[in-house]
Parts: sequence; structure tokens; C-alpha cells
Amino acid sequence: MNASSIDIKDKTQPAESFKISLFRKEVRKTTPHKHNNYFEIIYLSGGSGFHFIDSRKFEVTPPVIFFVRQEQTHHFDLSGEPDGFVAIIKKDFIQNSLDNELKTLLTKLSSQHCLSIGDNQTIDLLFQLLAKEYAVNSEQSFHIIEGLLKALLAKVLEIAKPMIRSSELRSDLYQSFLELLQAGSVVKNSVQFYAEQLNTTPQNLNAACRRAVDQASAEVLAEFITGEAKRLLLYTNNTVSQIAGTLDFIDASHFIKYFKRIIGQTPQAFRRQVEMKNEK
Repeated sequence: MNASSIDIKDKTQPAESFKISLFRKEVRKTTPHKHNNYFEIIYLSGGSGFHFIDSRKFEVTPPVIFFVRQEQTHHFDLSGEPDGFVAIIKKDFIQNSLDNELKTLLTKLSSQHCLSIGDNQTIDLLFQLLAKEYAVNSEQSFHIIEGLLKALLAKVLEIAKPMIRSSELRSDLYQSFLELLQAGSVVKNSVQFYAEQLNTTPQNLNAACRRAVDQASAEVLAEFITGEAKRLLLYTNNTVSQIAGTLDFIDASHFIKYFKRIIGQTPQAFRRQVEMKNEK
């Protein structure tokens, strides 16, 4: 099948960065398709049949969790009535999260296709809580969903870890890059610097990032730097000039332009906006 003939589906509203819903019981067979810019977690506590992800065929033996990345093609051929949940995580959700550990957990599990869940009582409960909070959709829902999602992924990893080889938990050079970013006490706005730390070339690091998340290494670094900038703006009284220096910018003007290009507003505007929300 040619790539141009594969359907691209989007089950979300344009403004949604996260969605969770019950797996539709009437679903039996679906056509091969990709997803529009999101990562999908499919949890089945009931059902039978097969799930195809790219060229791999997985028997549905509940309780089971499937992970489908945006570039992957998948479809179902089910014989028994399915039961479970489908969670959708968009790139915007990850970018807006300030929790690096959540991002690390997503990276570890995104390299998986299918994990059997032996004890699914906690997993069931966390999916139910996520669905309940998604339906509430309050001002605090993002943070609550962020916490519940982190708990869910950590629990999945804990239960499934014996079935995953340690090499599979690391997406090689990309995962090492993330760990280096998160472990460093000094931030450098330079892909070259991190490539040298990892004993590789910027070209190899860029290729590894492209394979793992379809992003250039510079984009991965930019997400990390803007995430750190947000934390410093939110949780410290540091001036914009001080933050610029901490994040390895020549001066404040370079940092302001960089931040505005990626986030869509200046650091000062971002800080004011959050402060005004907190005052309400």
C-alpha cells in the first residue's frame, strides 16, 4: 500500500491536546490508518482478535496495552466484543508539560508496541480517573491529567518491566540525549556541545532524534530550553536577563526573540499571564 493511500485520522477537536474515551464496543474491523500528530495508548480489558501495527501482528489477549506512534500504521481485526479505553496525547500536551519525568516515561514506553498487564486493577482505576477528569474539563484539569498520566505510565512500566529488555527501555542515542539534558546542572544552547558529550556527531544525534520522535535535535533542545525557561519564569523571581544567562543566551534580547518564536509570546507576557491566572 502506498503511503498516499493510507488514511490519516484525527479523533480529537483542534483545541484538544489530550483525549480519553471508552473503546467503542461496536468496533471489530478497521482499515489501516495513521494518526494526525498524536500518540495513542489503547488499553483493552476485554475482547479477542488481532491488532496490526505496521508489519507486526499482535493477538489481543486482555488485559493488554498497545502504543501507537503517529508515524505508524495500524488496524484492528477483532472477533470478541472489546472493552477498555483509548487515550490520545498530542505534541502540544507534552510541550505544555513542565514535568520532565513524564516526558521520560513517554519516551521509554513509546518504543514499545504491546505490553501484557498481569495485575490490571490499578491500571483500570487510573484510566477511569483520567476519563472522569477529562469529562470535568476544569481550569485545573491539565495538571490533574498530567499527574494521573504520569502515575499510569509509571505503573505500566513497573508491571511490564520484566517483559521489556533493558535495551528496549532506552531509545539509544535519543534517550541518552534526554537523560543528559535532564541531568545537567548547566544548560547549553548548542547541539554541538551535547553531541560531544555523547561522543557522537551533531549529524548522528540529529538522525537519532528524527528516528525516535520525528524532530530535529535542535527542536528537542529547544523544547527542553523553553521548558526550563517556563519553570524559571514561574517559580523564581529571576529577571529575564538572569534567565537568559542561565540558559546560555548571549543577552536578553536573543532569549526574548527565541522564546517568542517558539512559545508565541515574550517571557514577560508569559509570566504576567500566569500571575494573572493565579490571582483569580
